[in-house]
Amino acid sequence: MINLIDLLRKRNGEDVALTNTPKEPCSPTCGCSNEPQSESNDVFSKKLSRREAFKSITAGLVAGYGLVSSSCSITETKSGQDEKQLKWDEYFKGNYKLMTDEEKEATVSRLEKLYEQRNKERINMSAGNALPGVLYGYAFNISKCQGYMDCVNACVEENNQDRDSQMQFIRIHEHKNGSFNFEHAEDNYFHEVPAEGHFYMGTQCFHCENPPCIDVCPVQATWKEDDGIVVVDYDWCIGCRYCMAACPYDGRRFNWSTPEVPQEEVNKNQHYLGNRLRRKGAMEKCTFCIQRSRSGKNPACVEACPTGARVFGNLLDPNSELRWVLKNKKVFRLKEDLGTEPKFWYFMD
Repeated sequence: MINLIDLLRKRNGEDVALTNTPKEPCSPTCGCSNEPQSESNDVFSKKLSRREAFKSITAGLVAGYGLVSSSCSITETKSGQDEKQLKWDEYFKGNYKLMTDEEKEATVSRLEKLYEQRNKERINMSAGNALPGVLYGYAFNISKCQGYMDCVNACVEENNQDRDSQMQFIRIHEHKNGSFNFEHAEDNYFHEVPAEGHFYMGTQCFHCENPPCIDVCPVQATWKEDDGIVVVDYDWCIGCRYCMAACPYDGRRFNWSTPEVPQEEVNKNQHYLGNRLRRKGAMEKCTFCIQRSRSGKNPACVEACPTGARVFGNLLDPNSELRWVLKNKKVFRLKEDLGTEPKFWYFMD
C-alpha cells in the first residue's frame, strides 16, 4: 500500500517503489513483524496441513468476530478473554438434537458462565433429557374456565417471555354461548369475567404427534422429543417462520425484536430447550414448561389456574388424572381431520 509521502512524491514526478514501507514494532515485546508479507499470504504460501491452515485462517476470523484484540496497545483482562472464548465456542456449537450428553452439558455450562459474567448473577440451566416411559398430554375443562388469565400471567413469568411486545404462549378465547367460531371469539377482553352468556377456551401449542411445523423447518431447528414435547433450538432457528405458517393452531410466536425481561424478573431456573433467554429473530412456543415437567412438576399454567380447569399428565400412566379424564369424559380435539393428533383435549363436566 502506498503511504501519504509516496503519493506526494509521485505527484511531484519522483520514482516511487510500490512496496509496503516496513513498520517499526510497537514495542520490543509486541511481536509485530517487519516482513512485508501479510499473515493471510503466509497461510497460502506455506505448505500447511489442513488442520494448521484451518487454525491460521480462523485466527483471523476470531479477531474479526471480536474474540481477540488486534491492537498491540490494548491489554485485555482475563475475564474479557474468557468471555470472548465462550462466545466463540457457543457461536459455533452444533444442533442440540445432534449433541452428545457431554456436549449438551458443556453448552449449558457456557451459557451459565456467560450470564454470570454479564449480569453478576447465576442461573441454573438444565439439559435434562426426556424421561423413559413418559408421554405428556393435556386436557382443558371448558366448563371450569372462567377467563381469569392467571394461567397466561404465570406462563409469561415462568418462561421469560418478552415484556415489551407482551408475548403470550397461551391465549384465552371468549366465545358467546351457542357459538363456536374462533374468528369471532374475543382474545383481548377488558371487562369483568366471567361475562354472562359466554364461555372460555384456552389454546397454546398442542404438541402434536404428527406436527406439521417440523416438516417445514428447513434447518431442523424444531423437532419432537421422546416424551412428546415439541421443542425449538433457538440458536439454530433462522426465523423463516415456515413453522408459524404451518401450525393450524396458532401455537408459534416470533421475536421481532430482542426480548426484554427485567433482570429482577428473570426466572433463573431454566432449560436449554425451554425458558432460557431468547434472541431477536427466533421462533418460540409453549414447551409444557419443560424445565418443570421433566422435574416432576406441573406446568406453570396448571399450577396457577384457580378453578382447576387444566389437567396435565403422563399418557402412558393408566392411573394418571389425565387418563381418567380421557376414559370417563366426552373429549374432543380441534381440527382432528388434519391428522396432526394433538395431545391436547377439551371436555366438559
